[in-house]
Amino acid sequence: MASKTDAPLDDLMMAMDVVDTLRHEEGQVARELKADDRDAAMIERLRQVYSAQGIEVPDHLLKAGVEDLKRDRFVYSPPAAGFQRTLAMVYISRTTWSKWLAGAATVLVIAIAAWYFLVSLPAQRAEAEFLARLQSLPATYSELVGRIDTLTENAEVEDQARTLADDGRLALADGRNDAAFKAEADLRQLSAQLQEVFEVRIIAREGVPTGITRIPDANPDTENYYIVVEAIDPDGNILQRSIASEENSAAETVDKWGQRVSETIYNAVRRDKMEDGIVQKGILGQKRRGELDIKWRGGVQDGAITKW
Repeated sequence: MASKTDAPLDDLMMAMDVVDTLRHEEGQVARELKADDRDAAMIERLRQVYSAQGIEVPDHLLKAGVEDLKRDRFVYSPPAAGFQRTLAMVYISRTTWSKWLAGAATVLVIAIAAWYFLVSLPAQRAEAEFLARLQSLPATYSELVGRIDTLTENAEVEDQARTLADDGRLALADGRNDAAFKAEADLRQLSAQLQEVFEVRIIAREGVPTGITRIPDANPDTENYYIVVEAIDPDGNILQRSIASEENSAAETVDKWGQRVSETIYNAVRRDKMEDGIVQKGILGQKRRGELDIKWRGGVQDGAITKW
């Protein structure tokens, strides 16, 4: 139950209305009267305003309204700036800034995930594979040397394989990883060469010359002879070969090349082809399993060309 000192609700509402009316009338009164007469004038003006509306307001309410106006009662004053006000404003605007914060957090999570899966994780895997391969090199050397021993009975080739393996182990112990991996690559290449089996056949089809002659720049008084050949494996496939041209010392991977031969072989092949367009003795050399070099027919010389 409200105490007797509490203002009745009707009186409070009337006081608020009086103050509101005073604010509208205060400017006019202030311009017309001095400060000493302003209170009485405002009370009289209020009495006239309410009388015109058919409302009878007691004098004590009119006087109270004037005093309340002076004290800025019933006027909303925004809270002063400060930490608490800042916190309140942050809380009020939480719907707006929380959306931006959630979006920024999402972008950050996506960026971190992308970096991990696209950069960090592949790098970790590559490093792990590198270390695993590095640690397995000694066993790899031994395995490759054993494979080469089973492929050939050539003592020189076996010694070459063991030398490569020893060089690799020494490089590994010294921390020269590139040299250690090169030793492995050389052993694998040696093993692959020993396993190769093919025939070097003379090409006698249309569009490809069978024989070529060259006059070397270094000795214009001589003439070099070449037979155009290709390497064919047991299944009839044409093999790619790395051939170093004696004209520019550049190695190229080609499927046919000109093999240097003596003038006697050159003329014999030319006569053979002129008889019926077919070279009857079409095999110029053979590469056997377990050997590194091609076994050539008599009259085949060192040297080759890749362009004509």
